Amino acid sequence: MSKQKLTLVKVGGKVVEEKDSLADLLGRFSKLEGLKVLVHGGGRLATAVAERLGIATQMVEGRRITDQGMLEVVTMVYGGLVNKSIVANLQALGQNAIGLTGADLNYMQAVKRPVKDIDYGYVGDIVCVNVDELKMLVEKNVVPVLAPLSHDKNGQMLNVNADTIAAEAAIAFSKYYEVELVYCFEKPGVLENPDDDDSVIEKLTHSEFKDLQAYGAIHTGMIPKLDNSFSAISRGVSRVRITNIEGLQQGGTTLAEV
Repeated sequence: MSKQKLTLVKVGGKVVEEKDSLADLLGRFSKLEGLKVLVHGGGRLATAVAERLGIATQMVEGRRITDQGMLEVVTMVYGGLVNKSIVANLQALGQNAIGLTGADLNYMQAVKRPVKDIDYGYVGDIVCVNVDELKMLVEKNVVPVLAPLSHDKNGQMLNVNADTIAAEAAIAFSKYYEVELVYCFEKPGVLENPDDDDSVIEKLTHSEFKDLQAYGAIHTGMIPKLDNSFSAISRGVSRVRITNIEGLQQGGTTLAEV
């Protein structure tokens, strides 16, 4: 018996932070058939809010250093401002939605990342995912909107890379569904030439990704996105695509293990 399809869309970058592009994305997302989940970022907005509050932003290889002040900012921005705005706009489109962090329903638990070469602060590494309650929601046609935040089960909130949240949720859902994971951002896909939007790589293998990374064509925030994507494929997710708003239903770059 074949599994029911579930589409999990992760949206970030300018798409989630600019009103018109977000409205376009949510309009297209609301028209996707079948079960669906939305994961969002909001890093640039968090950076802007932090700046207004006089809190410095530090990034290493596309990942945010999260001290106590920045943790308060991302909790407010990701878990509040961005998350509830998306939920409200989905409701306006007739999509019954609920906004959640990993602490809600204890669906995703993390541990504070141990200090090795870099102290990332209050950044979490996922250790446990349980989507049983989310499964009950999606089967009642409720759209979970997942913020990039988790907790350690001891009362500590943790900042988690949104691409990781999306990949780990997709992997957990693949136990029950045929899952397509779509990373949607401002570029039309993975580009062979970062300065040429027409250089989309239609199919990308893991070895080709590593070659492009070594060459410097793939860098900064695209690296964790692709690392998470290939991890998801190797752990049960049926399909992973990277695209922009226009390619939400089809198009962009499709990833393959080999």
